[in-house]
Amino acid sequence: MVGRDNDTCVVIGERIARYGFGDGHPFGADRHEAFLREFKARGLDRQVMVCAPRTATRAELELFHTPAYLDFVQQRCASGEGWLDAGDTPAVRGGYEAASDVVGASLAATEAIVSGRCRRAFVPIAGLHHAGREHAAGFCVFNDIGVVIEYLRRGHGLGRIAYVDIDAHHGDGVFYAFEDDPAVVVADIHEDGRFLYPGTGHAGETGSGAARGTKLNLPLAPGAGDREFRSAWERVEEHLEPFRPEFVLFQCGADSIAGDPITHLACSVAAHAHAAARLCAVAERHAGGRILGLGGGGYNRDNLAQAWNGVVQAFVEAAPATAFG
Repeated sequence: MVGRDNDTCVVIGERIARYGFGDGHPFGADRHEAFLREFKARGLDRQVMVCAPRTATRAELELFHTPAYLDFVQQRCASGEGWLDAGDTPAVRGGYEAASDVVGASLAATEAIVSGRCRRAFVPIAGLHHAGREHAAGFCVFNDIGVVIEYLRRGHGLGRIAYVDIDAHHGDGVFYAFEDDPAVVVADIHEDGRFLYPGTGHAGETGSGAARGTKLNLPLAPGAGDREFRSAWERVEEHLEPFRPEFVLFQCGADSIAGDPITHLACSVAAHAHAAARLCAVAERHAGGRILGLGGGGYNRDNLAQAWNGVVQAFVEAAPATAFG
């Protein structure tokens, strides 16, 4: 079943394609093109509303990040020398602008959803979940997810936002920014932090203060595949259902798929399609269908092309709420 016209928006364009780092860095600027080739090969460009990215304003970036940190990134990237963190994220010329465009793309997709122009949206180069409010980390300069969450809360008054992350790396930048916030429910399936960066996301981390119990971390052992993922996914749905989210954010990093050069999980691309379809059902039941997919990590180009387009395909084929009774 194909979704209704304009149910799904995909944000693509040179503004986000340029986000990346050269000299053999895993997060290269070719990742956008790898997604786009498969997107067109599947004919998905004719089944969705294609939207252009935009640049986030300074005020929008400050919804999540501190002014001092923004100044630091701007100055360091202007020189194009050194690092923005301890050695994973280089300061490159134009990096401040490219990172602002990633945030702007995620905001453009969010705006398309909340305005009613679509119900589901996907941004391939986005989901930079390691950046904190005051620091870069793990190839992530600005945290577009954090900005979107703050935008939804402050700009649209949403009080129940779900964040689901299936990237092989724990989404620490989002988790700890909202660890004590009961309005943000988190479910994160990732490789066990004892074996992979950033070393966080232990099962006992469930939120703090008034938010205790609203966060779910599901670490998987190296080598875990679809069977383990499906088992963990059942717990994700059980966690989300009573929360009744008003908006769903889905970080669908493709580095959890077998063959990624820097991680150790062994899922197939079917895991991403399954998660996307099931999350669409959750969104239809509780959020008026509103779900935003963000590409996240993934450093095997074929893997990310297949997994991300599987998510888009699931969005396109998602049945309306009435089909779920």
